[in-house]
Amino acid sequence: MTDLLIKAHALNTYYGASHILRDLDFTLARGETIGLMGRNGMGKSTLLKSLMGLVKPRSGSIEIMGQTMQGRAPFEIAQRGVAYVPEGRGIFGNLSVVENLTMAARPGCHGQLDWTLERVLDTFPRLKERLHHGGWELSGGEQQMLSIGRALLTNPEVLILDEATEGLAPLIARDIWRICTLVRASGISSVIVDKNWQHVTAITNRNVILVKGKVVFDGSSEQLRANPELLEQHLGI
Repeated sequence: MTDLLIKAHALNTYYGASHILRDLDFTLARGETIGLMGRNGMGKSTLLKSLMGLVKPRSGSIEIMGQTMQGRAPFEIAQRGVAYVPEGRGIFGNLSVVENLTMAARPGCHGQLDWTLERVLDTFPRLKERLHHGGWELSGGEQQMLSIGRALLTNPEVLILDEATEGLAPLIARDIWRICTLVRASGISSVIVDKNWQHVTAITNRNVILVKGKVVFDGSSEQLRANPELLEQHLGI
């Protein structure tokens, strides 16, 4: 991989005295879609928050688009072209759907405007029907669509999606996977966390499994699907 958008090396991240990430290396190349997997409490969200500057690693290095970013504020990392859809969605309940979307809309770090309000609404027809509803009035699936649509309106180089379909009805989850496939086809690199490894590996190039803050598998979707013992050991399949 010669064109790395994210390069993290030897990350050690703590919550108080709890050592969560342990000398962890992680990379994301241009055009890659990565599934980040592991049981609950293995460090997936902590890695994402460390990359976004929401949690400060105690040691290690993080480069975003070739620029050293450890210790930088989350907004500076966002300005480098990384969009983050957190677990819990993080929408503004007191704003309407259109206000949630337009407040985030801006050109990408290279001036690109591939994702416009019109394109997002065409991608998420449910949101078009609810433009003037408050964020608090939406279902969980609609809130997830809104959070992803808002992230796309920043015209990112990288989309990070934590717990893509957690708690969503199967029909809504299927729509989220459709959108993830569209994002991949658009050329945006992405990191996806979700418990449904079958759906994740259907769209990812590469998958990383964490156990107690360490990488225990880093390989293609084909390699992962061909290793049922690994799936059973680390994902409980």
